[in-house]
Amino acid sequence: MPTGGVNAPVPVAAEATPAVDPRLIVRQEGVKGYLGEFRRRLSSGELGSLPVILALIVIWAVFGSLNSSFLSAQNLSNLSQQIVGTGMIAIGVVFVLLLGEIDLSVGSVSGLCAAIYAVLEVTHGVNQWLALLCALCSGAAVGLVQGFFFARIGVPAFVVTLAGNLGWNGLMLQVLGASGTVNLSGRDIVSRLYSTVYEQQIAAYGLATAGVAVFLAASLVDSARRRVNGVPSRPVTDIALRTVLLAVVAYLAAYTLNQYKGLPLALVVFLAFIVVLDFVLRRTGYGRQVFALGGNIEGARRAGINVARIRMSVFMICSTMAAIGGLFLAAQIQSASQTSGGGNLLMNAIAAAVIGGTSLFGGRGSTWSALLGALVIGSIQSGMNIEGLSNAIQFMITGAVLLAAVVIDSLARRTQKAAGRA
Repeated sequence: MPTGGVNAPVPVAAEATPAVDPRLIVRQEGVKGYLGEFRRRLSSGELGSLPVILALIVIWAVFGSLNSSFLSAQNLSNLSQQIVGTGMIAIGVVFVLLLGEIDLSVGSVSGLCAAIYAVLEVTHGVNQWLALLCALCSGAAVGLVQGFFFARIGVPAFVVTLAGNLGWNGLMLQVLGASGTVNLSGRDIVSRLYSTVYEQQIAAYGLATAGVAVFLAASLVDSARRRVNGVPSRPVTDIALRTVLLAVVAYLAAYTLNQYKGLPLALVVFLAFIVVLDFVLRRTGYGRQVFALGGNIEGARRAGINVARIRMSVFMICSTMAAIGGLFLAAQIQSASQTSGGGNLLMNAIAAAVIGGTSLFGGRGSTWSALLGALVIGSIQSGMNIEGLSNAIQFMITGAVLLAAVVIDSLARRTQKAAGRA
């Protein structure tokens, strides 16, 4: 036993900083808590939708300064209709990206389902509702087939959907036949869904009021449920501030739409799909399983999640949304042709999901990403068309925006890993 010398200091393990719920910070510190939480989110790479919202503001400011007609009620109202087809497809892409996978067949699937609907309804005189159902079921069946090869056989999703992109495009050409083009009547259900506009001002303002009211009620119910369960919840002032901000945006949008023709039904349908599927992702067990697979597939499998079933169902949702988007795009040009689903539709749909904030690495995203991303891409195209710029310039700028979104996503993910939050 030693009798002299200096005892070496006993190393003390550093205490881990406990994670603090941001709602608790805001409740305790008020405005200071908001600022502190904002700085924390920036430093840890949790940017959320902030980059795309800032990008959208810059895009609108630039094109608005170049030509005042860009921010006119007519152009913005037309924009709200024109983004619906691509936006619908982008919603389905969001689901696949949440798994950390990709679907390269959505363009061809959209064209195929539009052709099936047009040929059945116009050429063969099938009841329009039955033709619509057949088109949607065809989309779901395509997703089931591709999901089976991916989830059960083990073929990479990239390969399966790339093959599907070619195969479904060939099937679309076969369905259209020798004529290659089938014109819609303009009186069918799909055409009416796209072209109907509610001219009464109460329609747009009523939708804005309903949206704000539902958001407020859901926030209050969630806060009350958390308090009952002893979980930190958002304070009433926080909920009130968010509701006011939403109300400003909603009523400003309603006012703009009413300055032209009114509320497009296509926009209502688009928003309905976003809200419902956002609820599915964030508030249901199925949605949590989708996020779990994208975040850590091995952990999800050990937790008892049926990985194959979730994967197949996600690809079915993606293809079904591609079918819906294809129908709206066909209604927009009043026909289904050999070019349906082609061009830059596939890239725009994927770009909309990624630009809107859905991570290419899986596990992070929202159906609202489809709306934000579609607005960015649609705004770029609309602004450049007004300025008379060529498609070449549009493609280059859209590509640059997509690259910027992916770079931001990669840097945010790296920052989160460094901060121990990924």
